[in-house]
Amino acid sequence: MAVLAALFALLLPQPAAPAFAADGDGPGVELSRQRAERGGEITVSGSGWRPRALLMILVCGQNMIGGTDACANSEGRAVTAGAGGSFSGKLPVAAPPKPCPCVVHVATVTGERAAKDVPFTVAGHPTAPLPDSGGRGRLAVLAATRLEGDDGVLVFFGAPPSRRLVFTVGNLGAATVEDPVFRVGVAHGLYAPRWEERRWRGTLKPGEKALVKLDVELPPGAHGDYEVSVEYGRKPMVSQPWDVGRPWGVTIFWILLAVVVPAAVFRIGMAIVDRVRPPGRHRVTRRHSGGPAGPEDDVPGPEGGVPGPEDSATAPAALPWFTPDPAPRRPRPSAEEHP
Repeated sequence: MAVLAALFALLLPQPAAPAFAADGDGPGVELSRQRAERGGEITVSGSGWRPRALLMILVCGQNMIGGTDACANSEGRAVTAGAGGSFSGKLPVAAPPKPCPCVVHVATVTGERAAKDVPFTVAGHPTAPLPDSGGRGRLAVLAATRLEGDDGVLVFFGAPPSRRLVFTVGNLGAATVEDPVFRVGVAHGLYAPRWEERRWRGTLKPGEKALVKLDVELPPGAHGDYEVSVEYGRKPMVSQPWDVGRPWGVTIFWILLAVVVPAAVFRIGMAIVDRVRPPGRHRVTRRHSGGPAGPEDDVPGPEGGVPGPEDSATAPAALPWFTPDPAPRRPRPSAEEHP
């Protein structure tokens, strides 16, 4: 009976140990089985992903060399991470268009890019060595990208915004990569990105990984939604969104300029008018009692007579840019008219 029990235990299928892939504090992926036949189904679960992120799960051949062209895209599945960043879904085992070694590829569809590859074996699918990279090596992104840096006070007044793009790359080829040259492009809206070449100083041997930091700068006064992309060997590697705030300091400057300039022009104009206006010639004097009449006493008052003290006090002042001419003199009465 003991021998029969031992044989029965050996014949029972043993549960496969789950495969897990994670980078320290990065997202992780777990498979229910490391090996399965075509037409079967496995459970893919993970944790540490961005909450509510839309994820795509694919079976890929040749360790996903060449991107999603090596994956069974028609048999892929889309899942959404929960509020805690975890997910779980069923994935049918399909034969990828490329031979194994194969991987289960999990990547975000929208927003900040994150991806994980877990080794997986498709039973019955052919296996072939990885293609030779021609002695140039092959770099691939192994972790999520991020933008480091903050906007200073000068950016609020229109200075060029700048960030540092940080991502982890690994050499999946068979040759050493020395001082790779990346192409960094920045796109705004529907416009095509403007590419610039940036050299990263370092050496990556086959199987090694390194942290790459590339500086990115926008033109002065830039604001809105931008997207930073990185290519290596004419193949896309990184795509990171960048939301740039509006430089309100420039708007405040133009508002102040629209108020100050007209006020200054008005003050200058008034100063010029005050300089060029003619001097006043209208004089109103009072006749002294008992004294002889002078030429200035002939100026008529408001009622045609000689102005008195009360008339001088209530006479309106002449405008600064207008001086009236003196009234014509009246003829003096003769002795015959006034005996």
